[in-house]
Amino acid sequence: MGFTDFLKNLKKNESRANIDTSSHWIKCDKCQALMYYKEVISQLHICPKCGYHFRITATQRIEILCDEGSFIEFDKDLSPIDPLNFVDKESYKQRIKKHQAKTGRPSSVIAGQARINKVPIQLVVFDFAFMGGSLGSVEGEKIVRAINRACQQKQALIIISTSGGARMQESTFSLMQMAKTSAALNKLSEARLPFISLLCDPTFGGVSASFAFLGDLIIAEPGAMIGFAGARVIKQTIGSDLPEGFQTAEFLLERGLIDMVVSRKDIKKTLSDIILMLVGNHENQPILYS
Repeated sequence: MGFTDFLKNLKKNESRANIDTSSHWIKCDKCQALMYYKEVISQLHICPKCGYHFRITATQRIEILCDEGSFIEFDKDLSPIDPLNFVDKESYKQRIKKHQAKTGRPSSVIAGQARINKVPIQLVVFDFAFMGGSLGSVEGEKIVRAINRACQQKQALIIISTSGGARMQESTFSLMQMAKTSAALNKLSEARLPFISLLCDPTFGGVSASFAFLGDLIIAEPGAMIGFAGARVIKQTIGSDLPEGFQTAEFLLERGLIDMVVSRKDIKKTLSDIILMLVGNHENQPILYS
């Protein structure tokens, strides 16, 4: 074997070895266990050792929750503008372009209709990868349009929140979305249609202070961090230590701030069962919700 042939074989062996590289091993943030990535994916991105729920993308949430091929996105061309010509370390326009390139979508919200175990619903999903899932004018408009579609088609609305809060680059425009979405939810109440709020890690700021906690049923994923201000800010403000597990989903459940903590593995059946009970299967069955 010549030296050239030796190098070719070496490259082939390296490419085979790279099939299972260090990047394919995942370390759990909670129990520190090291796991092969395919094992974690097969468990819906849940640690098989301790049950820790890894953060996932909006697209992955849709794939886990919705029946295959049933999700139809609406308002996907709505994109943020820069009404204030805001600039900090970089301009808001540059930040928008950067995150649009990063995520492949125009805003931090995906809205559409889908089926969950054949039950039709209107769905809104936040993507934390897009500017921390922040709430801006476009995101608020997408939520209101989803509410209107739910009323027109007499379907339940599900909003999956994972957000740092209102988007500071839009200032008062983003804060107005808190009132806008909260007021629009009253239409669902008048139509006797349920709004189910699913809180994922993390849900904070203006999102938790508005529609996220206005659900007829508020569900959270295990271990999700939920609140308004961060724990460090609260500790500095009150000048004392916070209780163990502060702002976790389990902590909020014990104190009656949310209704259920449901594993990602069970959420699809849980939601479809609840919606069937409240709304029916959309085949001229009576609405039971009141």
